[in-house]
Order: sequence, then C-alpha cells, then structure tokens
Amino acid sequence: MTATILILFGATYLGMALGRFPGLSIDRTGIALVAAILLLATGALDTGQLVAAVDFPTIFILLGLMILSAQYAGSGFYDWCALKVAQAARSPARLLAVIVLVAGGLSAVLANDVVVFAMTPMLCLGLLARKLDPRPYLIALAGAANAGSAATVIGNPQNILIGQVGHLDFWRFLAVCGGPALAAMLIVYVTVWLVWRGRFGEPEGVGAGREVAPVPLDRWQLGKAVAATLALLVLFTRDIPQEHSVLLVAGVMMVSRRMASRDMLGMVDWHLLVLFAALFAINHALGLTGIPAALVGDLQAAGWLPDRLAVMVPLALAGSNSIGNVPAVILLLAAWPNPPEGALYGLALLSTLAGNLLLPGSLANIIVAERAAASGVRLGFVEHARCGVPMALLSMAVAAVWLWAGGWMAP
Repeated sequence: MTATILILFGATYLGMALGRFPGLSIDRTGIALVAAILLLATGALDTGQLVAAVDFPTIFILLGLMILSAQYAGSGFYDWCALKVAQAARSPARLLAVIVLVAGGLSAVLANDVVVFAMTPMLCLGLLARKLDPRPYLIALAGAANAGSAATVIGNPQNILIGQVGHLDFWRFLAVCGGPALAAMLIVYVTVWLVWRGRFGEPEGVGAGREVAPVPLDRWQLGKAVAATLALLVLFTRDIPQEHSVLLVAGVMMVSRRMASRDMLGMVDWHLLVLFAALFAINHALGLTGIPAALVGDLQAAGWLPDRLAVMVPLALAGSNSIGNVPAVILLLAAWPNPPEGALYGLALLSTLAGNLLLPGSLANIIVAERAAASGVRLGFVEHARCGVPMALLSMAVAAVWLWAGGWMAP
C-alpha cells in the first residue's frame, strides 16, 4: 500500500508543478481529486480517514470569505472599482500607484484570488479604452494583490491554513506581517515603474480600445458588504473561533431580498475548495506511511528544519514556483508537526511573496493572465518575470530582515 500512496502522491505533485498532464485537459484540481478518489478506491484511505484528513475550519473560512466577496461582486463594486481606477485622469505613475493600493488593500481583507478574478477584465477594458498598455498594470495588480494578502491571516488561502494550524490571532498576525507587506507593495510599484518606464502608453500587440459603458453600483448591497466586513473585524477581536465568525457573517449575507443565494453560491470558487480537500487527503495518506515523520526527524537532527531563514527562504522560493504556494504550504505543514509561531509567520510571508517570482508562482498570477487573455491582452511569462524576479527577491529580503530583527526567526 505504501507504494500506491507514493505513486499517487508523486503524480499529484508532478501535476501541481506542470499545471496539467500532457495530452489531457485535466487541471490541478482534477488531478488532486482523482488521486484522492484512487486512494479511497484502493483502500489506502477509508471513508472515515479521508473525512478526518480534511481541515474543515480552513474550508469553512475560505467558503465564508468567498460568500462575503460575492456580496461585493453582486453590488457591482469590483467592476465599478476597476473601471474607475482605469479611467481616472491620472498620469501613468499615479494610476499605477492607485492600482497597487486598491489591489493590495482589498486583498488583505477579501482574499487575493477573488480580487484579481473580479477586477482584471474591467481593468483591461478601461485601460484599452484609454489607449494604455494594460500589461504593466496587470503585473502590478497581481503583484500588489499577493503582497497585500500577506498582511493578514485571511488574505490568501495559504495564510488561512497557517492561521488555523497555529491558532494565530488576526491582529497579532497583522502586527507581525503588515509592515513587510506594505514594503512589498512599495517594491511592486517601484519595480513595475522602472521596468516599464516610458512604455505605459504603447499598447503594442494588444487589442484596440473601445468605449466602456458605466458600471452600475448598488450602494445598498455595497453598504451591507462593508458593514459585514467591519463586523467580521470586530468579531476577530473576540474569543470566538475564526471559522465561526466568518460563517456567521456569511450566513447573514445569504439572507437577502435582492441577491438570490443561488447567485451568491455560484460565485464561490468551488474548484479551490475541492483542491484543498483533496490535497489534505493525499498528504494525510503520505503521513500514514511514516515517511514524513522520519524525514522531519532526520532534518531536525541535521539542523535543517525550516525554522531558520537560511532554510525557509529558499524552500519557500522553490516550493511556490514549482508546485505553487498553496500546495507547498499544505505539504510542508502536513509533514512538519507543531512548527513554532515565528516560523508560521515566516512561512506565510515568504511563501506568499515568493509567488511573485514567476507567472505560475501563485494562483493570483495565473488568474490575471487567464482573465486578461479572455479580454484580448496577452501577458507573457518573460514579461512577467522581468518584474516578478526583482519584486519577489527584494520583498523576500526585506521580509527576512524584518523577521530576524523582530526575533521571530533565527538567521
């Protein structure tokens, strides 16, 4: 049975790295789900073990935040915000700054993947209508969303999982990670400005601009969303499990006279939830073999556990840009029981910021590229890397110094 588990585990993470298997249309979620099904079918896991493997508090927080974000989307806020930003009569430097601030700020409280998914199409249309090249702004959108999401324990899926594993307080997390996240947003802005300086108004190789109709904004529904967000932040100050707080707010959002619950649930990223659940099961099966525990013991004896920056930084950089930061974090936490609190802050910061390095490094990057392509804008691997590499390396260096100076991680 160990051989079966190892084969399915290896095939799963190979699929995470490749994104799909050659000749097949199956994506990362499908690959993980099929592997989990095969673990169940071969008897490597029984039904009880599979259910017990899933970290439901993490799934519940993700689901609740997606429903809250659906309230914003249903109000027209994301489209309105993207179009207002794109059409603002500002210089390229100021427009770039606004995009970085908006994307980073929203991602800190509404999860980065949701923000970029909603904002990318309308941002592309608005920028093309102004005869501006959307590509540098899209790179800034993805980079700032990743950077801003690193600030909070609900900013992205991997942070949510890390927060649940370590029972991390929302406000303490913000105090530790907020500074490096803001610095990373500044690095995103400066890097994109320097790399694309003088070429913001040259839409080479992108579609012709056209007028975009104004986007209606339902202020009542937006007011509900803002009130719910503020209520959630207040609940985070109470001694209440985070998943309970998020689900309570999501439940209130579902009770509406104008927005059908079917429509709200239709905006939930079920693919991401299934991916999480399947990876939990696959990593649990590997844990049953005893191999991860033995490996952690060997690494601890050799002094190579990722509780030091010298190990964590290259590990986060390699993991996020091979199998992706979400699968990498799930895999590491499954193999490394009881990591210290400082290492969890480091893992959240560094794995998130490392996702800016290359286009496949984070789900937010991939979403921006795919949504932009549907709008007629092609964001290439090399174009992204010219900004992504310095953005990631500089922001990770700042984060590493911060973690060391604050005493959260040893060098």
